[in-house]
Amino acid sequence: MANRDLNAATTGLDGKRVMVTGAAGRIGSATTLRLAEAGAQVTALCQPGQDAPGADRVVHGDTRSPDDVAAALDDVEYVVHLAALIHRDAGSAYDVYTTNVVSTFNVLERAARRGVRRAVVAGSINRYGLPQGIDPDARPAYFPLDTDIPPDVSDWYSLSKLNDENTSRMVWRRWGMDVVTLRFPHVNSMAAIEELSVRLTDDPRPGLTEGWSYLDVRDAALAIELALESTAAGANAFYLAAPLTSIPYRTEDVLDALAPEVPRRKRFVEREVPIDLGDAQRLIGFHAEHVLQLETRELPPQALR
Repeated sequence: MANRDLNAATTGLDGKRVMVTGAAGRIGSATTLRLAEAGAQVTALCQPGQDAPGADRVVHGDTRSPDDVAAALDDVEYVVHLAALIHRDAGSAYDVYTTNVVSTFNVLERAARRGVRRAVVAGSINRYGLPQGIDPDARPAYFPLDTDIPPDVSDWYSLSKLNDENTSRMVWRRWGMDVVTLRFPHVNSMAAIEELSVRLTDDPRPGLTEGWSYLDVRDAALAIELALESTAAGANAFYLAAPLTSIPYRTEDVLDALAPEVPRRKRFVEREVPIDLGDAQRLIGFHAEHVLQLETRELPPQALR
């Protein structure tokens, strides 16, 4: 792990020029608006034909192109890199992997050479491998999922997110640019999360390897703002999520039923998400503000059919 400053403090974004890649996407749109509201001047790097409300400068280009990224980096002080193909099935295996790793390398390397001192990168819970992996019956090494859980990667999307973190560390070691990688869980609107909750309440098994985690897109934008403002030094990567699961059952009961053989390094209270959120709290001061309001109930046998 990289060195860390556990006494992160805010510095403010007012008047700062921030480049956001993928600014027209789900997280990118919310982030661009939030940063603009915080007083930042936002350069949006988008695909041709896309717009980014809140950005005062829009550059159309490809994050894999050194020239396009260089053009977007004019006067930039901070970088938020969100552009990616976000699922193993978002394209061919080749396209998903190469798009993600080349984009991340290109954006971070170009920014570091320009003297940018801080970048925030959209990572993924999938970097540890199981949620999109080849084995639907795979189980994590332990709960809660934490920063150091060993990866078991069998798909190209997860591999791309794992290697993005290696790129972030290399860039910090070589050029001294601090990088925060946020290992996002499922991120969506609260309405979409509520729909997911209904499906997982009926059958919790598909959510096991993600710990039934989620994050409202507004909280994703908040985390990005906090990561930009923090003074955490080095190349840091950590999980973040809402503190409660997306299902109405006690976490201990579901783990007893679905993963009794998996070691637990702590006991979970009621619907506590089985992910270690400590680094998100210590390093950037993040606490999710939008949480599903579910009444806790007993786990019925039919939920495990």
